[in-house]
Amino acid sequence: MSIRSSTVYLARNVVNAPELKAHISARSRARGDSPEIAAWLHNHFYRYLVGNFHSPPEAVQAITTTDALQQRYAAGAPAWALALLARKAGPEPAPSAPLLWWISPAHESVLALERQLLEFLQSRQGTSLEGKLARINCPQALERWAQEHQAFEAQQLAGWRQHQPLAIQAVWQGSQGAFVELLPGSGVLREEMAYESQMMRHCLGQFANRRQLSGGYGEHYAVGCEQGRMRIFSYRTGQGQPRITINAWLQADGRLRIDQIKGKQNRPPIDRYRADVIAFLNQLNTSEDTPDDALGMRLLRTTGTTPGWHAVETLRSEAEHLQIWQRQPRLLAHIPQASPLVQWLVAAHDSSLLAGQSLPPALAFSLEQAGKAPPKMHRGARPGMEEMPP
Repeated sequence: MSIRSSTVYLARNVVNAPELKAHISARSRARGDSPEIAAWLHNHFYRYLVGNFHSPPEAVQAITTTDALQQRYAAGAPAWALALLARKAGPEPAPSAPLLWWISPAHESVLALERQLLEFLQSRQGTSLEGKLARINCPQALERWAQEHQAFEAQQLAGWRQHQPLAIQAVWQGSQGAFVELLPGSGVLREEMAYESQMMRHCLGQFANRRQLSGGYGEHYAVGCEQGRMRIFSYRTGQGQPRITINAWLQADGRLRIDQIKGKQNRPPIDRYRADVIAFLNQLNTSEDTPDDALGMRLLRTTGTTPGWHAVETLRSEAEHLQIWQRQPRLLAHIPQASPLVQWLVAAHDSSLLAGQSLPPALAFSLEQAGKAPPKMHRGARPGMEEMPP
């Protein structure tokens, strides 16, 4: 019997594999995962990261030289990895693919994937798969998650739920609509969650048992909210029509970590509501974390001279530009003028992101000589020392 490559774990030499496993276990202990879920993550999620995980270069990096490897290990690089690179540098032809990889254990793309898998694993409670998670590997879990979310959109939902006015409380009025919070103590929280999902076509209120409103993905969010660990907000317009759903986890320090910002059918909210989303988030006491959903809206939670939530095109400081470079380089294309330091960093990876920007003459000359000048490149004034990279 043949096994599709998409359902098996691939092999890759990840130099910091022990660190990856340690971070997965530490986060699992901090969350208080059940033993079965903790064991699954320790085994299947770890193996998926090592062999199958692909992400932007800042999360998954190829190590091709001894110098690059030693820069990652001040206390000494692993001997086996040094030996592997030494063989590559020998007289034999160099292999076509990198021999070593390094994966950032706490990169947002890794954490986002872990949250997605947690949602899937916790939603198995009360189903025939409870107690049998070890039979499902990570590629299969991700495939099931995708299939189930597609089914939410395609199927005709049974047991249509009506809006429950007692389940919500208005918390902020915007220019296009208002944010309400779903109240865990209302007694009809789950009914309102089901209504939110029906209108939005996402999994927040998708319960395995639609009559009793229990189990499935909805259980994950309902329990978090009922236990006071999560808050759920809905942006509504007109006659109370849901347009955006935001959920956030309460941290030990009392701040909220924004988890998801979903428009209809799990798409990013439309730009018409973007200003209201920014203003609302700045009313909350949030942590510095920026979820992928916010980045998809071109929003960033900054920590510099103007801490808070901002549209990326309004950010001006070098520290903020560096934060974008580290998290989501593609968003730099929306910045009218990046700082010289960031321009040099970007040029070394993808100069097309600098299209339309005024570049220091030294950088512009270097890109022209390398044949990598971005479209509509402008030369800046004669550079002073502050325009050169450190």
